[in-house]
Amino acid sequence: MELLKRLWQLFVARNKEFYRDRGSMAWNMLFPILIIGGFAFAYGGKPKPLFSIGVVERGETTVEKNPLTDWKYARLVKIASDEDSLIKAKEKVSRHQLDLLIDIESAPVGGAAAGGVNTRGHFWVNPTSPQGDTLEKMLASVKDVAWTRESTVGQEVRFVDWLTPGIIGINMMFSALFGVGYVLVRYRKSGVLKRLKATPVRAWEFLLAQIFSRFVLIAISSALIFTGAILILGIPLRGSPFALALVLSSGTFCLIALGLLVAARVSSEELAGGLLNMMTWPMMFLSGVWFSLEGLNPWLQRVSLLSPLTHMVSASRAIMIDGAHWYEPSVLGPVGILMTIAVLGLGLGSWMFRWE
Repeated sequence: MELLKRLWQLFVARNKEFYRDRGSMAWNMLFPILIIGGFAFAYGGKPKPLFSIGVVERGETTVEKNPLTDWKYARLVKIASDEDSLIKAKEKVSRHQLDLLIDIESAPVGGAAAGGVNTRGHFWVNPTSPQGDTLEKMLASVKDVAWTRESTVGQEVRFVDWLTPGIIGINMMFSALFGVGYVLVRYRKSGVLKRLKATPVRAWEFLLAQIFSRFVLIAISSALIFTGAILILGIPLRGSPFALALVLSSGTFCLIALGLLVAARVSSEELAGGLLNMMTWPMMFLSGVWFSLEGLNPWLQRVSLLSPLTHMVSASRAIMIDGAHWYEPSVLGPVGILMTIAVLGLGLGSWMFRWE
């Protein structure tokens, strides 16, 4: 009986500690609602398309007005008619990122009365793509269009090649956010920071040591994982290792800065964990780690640009798969964004930091 009484008192005390921490309690209630709502918005509606088709928009021939509009299980992607956009679209077909690319003339050619066809169309397909072969046969059912076929073959990008930069980016994200944000909150709650305050150590010195310690650990572990993936799995690295190191370094500093923002004031481990989860979950699913963002809701595409992981993963893929150089916009642009966020985050986090 005495044992049950002690257990009950401990049970009640822990419950009081939880619901008195209003931030943690509110987060535990809101987090699943936000996740379910986010997935419902992102993946609700029509079934997931089986095919991805690029449509070159010329005049009246748009994604909304073309013979393939009624294909229920095909996702139509807008392609601009300029030369650069066409080259990039053909590269995506060669790498199995698009199953088919079509270009239909908007002006009628010939006449049905004369026994001719209404329009002419041109399509590009990769002969090694099963989806492309299926779509090519389906095009025969499109009436009044005379199709001209052209093959485009390139070095196939395996899914593991495309996925690896994102997976390593997620590992870096968790290590940076929880390695700085959660640890500093634990130090504050356990009284470690309060004791350090009584020493000659200044706040900026302590934070700088924490930042560089975490940076070195992430850099070493990421370098080992990348090296193993390249040597064992044959993951391509067509660009410069220096450019890749530049992207990953700026991304690491950016994520550490976000972790410092969380740890600057929070003293509850439960609330810190909730805030860090609030940052990591959207980044995992809206940064193009698991699937391409092309064809996604335009609003979600704009939201994804707020995620540092989006810029880090896209630049890493540009270097590893496309062979981009450090001075190209696909690399310099994301690096500039990541460093800007890092500087602002580190400055604001240091200013907000408190020992107790």
